[in-house]
Amino acid sequence: MYDATRLAALVAVAEAGSITKAAARLGYTAPALSQQLAKLEREAGAALLVRHHRGARLTAAGELLAVRARRVLDELDQARHELAQLAGLSGGRLRVGTFTTAGVHLLPPVLSAFRRAHPDVELAVTDYEPPGGIAAVVAGDVDLALTHTYEPSGSGPPPVGIVVEPLLVEELVLVTSVGHRLAEGTGRLAVTELAGRPLISSAPTHPPRRGVENALAEAGATPAVVCESPGYALVCALVSAGLGVAVVPEMVASMSSAPLSVRRLEPASFRRTISVVHHGKRATAAAATLLALLRGGFGRGSGGSGAG
Repeated sequence: MYDATRLAALVAVAEAGSITKAAARLGYTAPALSQQLAKLEREAGAALLVRHHRGARLTAAGELLAVRARRVLDELDQARHELAQLAGLSGGRLRVGTFTTAGVHLLPPVLSAFRRAHPDVELAVTDYEPPGGIAAVVAGDVDLALTHTYEPSGSGPPPVGIVVEPLLVEELVLVTSVGHRLAEGTGRLAVTELAGRPLISSAPTHPPRRGVENALAEAGATPAVVCESPGYALVCALVSAGLGVAVVPEMVASMSSAPLSVRRLEPASFRRTISVVHHGKRATAAAATLLALLRGGFGRGSGGSGAG
């Protein structure tokens, strides 16, 4: 069965004439949209796009599928509209919490789909550095929130009545400046190879990162440059400038605007889980609808898509 999000991506490219323009329209990054299209081509068993210097055009197979996709998407939009009226989603407000990278790279396409289906629902998005989103849901400041935890870590059970539902699991990878010696080779790099190397750390006292920092320290990799901020943009910029290396989530590495080299680590137990925090069966109709979109878009197993 074809995924509606990927069908929408194909239609957007057909209408925009390029992956970059289609990504901007849908609220994706171009690499993320390309991944969706590649999955759709595997599902279809045929090439759907031909890239050229001015953008991209659909193949004959792509045109055929796009015609059908438009009909499917129109029917789904109509169904959402009718269900929204039944569920009382013709008004009201949905308050969403997120952390920065998820808010930039994961949430926009999902909120865009929600807005298309429920244009009368007012949206409010607030940034919370994890685990602040959990407290915000408990306090009733937001209806649901995206948060994350790191492995190794020591995260405890959620508060009573709160559900923390995993959506994505991504590896932490090594990022270096382009041409750095540690970037050489295609195999995994032993974490012990980081011993004595200038390591750039993102807020090592920040609770979600403590377990990772401690494990790196046990392997001999201790911070040489500390960024007193939980954000990764500065870390990647300093790495790109050659001031050290860093261990960051795979999505952060792939989406960085600064040029970097990336290498996977051994052991592969350094991970980050992105989760959605909600009230379970007590969730509002709007929150339950957004949850369904989040599960449909990201809740199908682990992958290299996460943030910080």
